[in-house]
Amino acid sequence: MTATTHHPPVRSAPRTAAPPVSGSARSGLGRLTAVELRKLADTRSGRSLLGIIAVLTLAVVVLGVLAPGEPDRTFVPLFQLTLLPTGVILPVLGILTVTSEWSQRTALTTFVLVPHRHRVMAAKLLAAVTYALASVVVGLATAALGTLAAAALDRGDGSWDASIGLLGYAALFQVINVVMGIAFGMLLLNSPLAIVLYFALPVLWTTVVTLVPRISGTAAWFDLNLQLEPLAEDAMRSGDWPRLAVAVATWVLLPLAAGVVRVVRGELR
Repeated sequence: MTATTHHPPVRSAPRTAAPPVSGSARSGLGRLTAVELRKLADTRSGRSLLGIIAVLTLAVVVLGVLAPGEPDRTFVPLFQLTLLPTGVILPVLGILTVTSEWSQRTALTTFVLVPHRHRVMAAKLLAAVTYALASVVVGLATAALGTLAAAALDRGDGSWDASIGLLGYAALFQVINVVMGIAFGMLLLNSPLAIVLYFALPVLWTTVVTLVPRISGTAAWFDLNLQLEPLAEDAMRSGDWPRLAVAVATWVLLPLAAGVVRVVRGELR
């Protein structure tokens, strides 16, 4: 008889499941910011607003060069003209950056891919600030072309007298405006309402300050339009900075903080 050899079954080592990788671990803040930069230009509204900014920036410089009379057609005034269209329209793009996630019902998908909502909001903020700084560069280039054209047409002396402070003030001016747009977008999460209140509330406050002299002294500290004027005109003095800080804290930082809380804690539908 032949003996049957029994071999004990070989047990394989238990498999350990790989820990899930969250969206925040896969995507750093830099990558999220790059995604938001692309999303800003990918939408029809984003492309339209960027196109309008480019056209208006060029238009104000052309008008500044060709306008009748004898204005100061040098680099600094032409550059300051370029701040107007971007300072008005770019915050609208900042508002749409946030509110489009809710109006197009993509917020749920976005926050499933990246569960940490504050990282998404930080990326949107950085993307909008990047566009604000880029607008200053575009304004510099456009104003430079305008200065050359004015000198060639004998409508200016070709002066390039500009300070580093002017560039810093211009960048801060644009950043404050676009961050305020982001803040209103986060706080309200509704495009039409955020856009209307963004423009209406500061103007209303300025009107109240003008019409009620009794409170004008104190209320002027909270008038963002008034406090931004010396910043855009390269005329900031030491006493202007505390006023600007109070106005920015009221109109930008407080809505931004409240908006972040609403986005982070809000229920997605």
